[in-house]
Amino acid sequence: MPEGVAYHSSVLPLLSASQSGLDVWGLVMSSGPMAKFVLLVLLGFSVASWGIMAERWRAFSRAQRESDAFLDRFKKGGGLAAIQDATAKLKDSPLAHLFRAAFREISLNPPPQEGPDPETVSALDRVLRKSASVQVTELERSLGFLATTAGATPFIGLFGTVWGIMNAFHGIGVTGTASLQAYAPGIAEALVATAAGLAAAIPALIGYNHFMRQLRLFEAGMDEFSADMIHRVLGRRS
Repeated sequence: MPEGVAYHSSVLPLLSASQSGLDVWGLVMSSGPMAKFVLLVLLGFSVASWGIMAERWRAFSRAQRESDAFLDRFKKGGGLAAIQDATAKLKDSPLAHLFRAAFREISLNPPPQEGPDPETVSALDRVLRKSASVQVTELERSLGFLATTAGATPFIGLFGTVWGIMNAFHGIGVTGTASLQAYAPGIAEALVATAAGLAAAIPALIGYNHFMRQLRLFEAGMDEFSADMIHRVLGRRS
């Protein structure tokens, strides 16, 4: 039996079996190899993006929680060594990482006792900026995949739809029947790929925008802390 005839003979019963609603699962199971491959690719993108969003949500939550704890300790004052000891266990706080990097720099190159030294301040600022860049890179890890998913999956779904429509019209040409019952099931099956592409893209886009906004807040917090840290070191030495 020609492929187009087999294609529609397998899909037409779905209409009579689901008069009260669209049997999406039935459409998927009766689809051709290319349509199933496209849906499998979209499923992979979706599962991976949801996994990344769950992992990044936990990472960002830990970073925010530990950063709040660090700021509470930092604002209480005291010696830098005491703050270093009190916050040594805060492994996920970007601010704590910045402080430890600055503390190492100060320990290796102590500022002069007589007053602020521009060279020392410049070196400390470079260390803080480098550490902040490392922390941003770590927080931004895997977010690029969310952007890729949001941008690529609608087009992958569209490819599946175009392929399915071509297959449906090929079936019409083979059977010589142009009635609604002949080509509607094939069109419905083809549009499932577009829906699947959007279902993968929309959550990824929302998640990407959310995490990028959180990342910008972390960057602003690190910039503010870097300025406070330099001011504190200068204040102690002036």
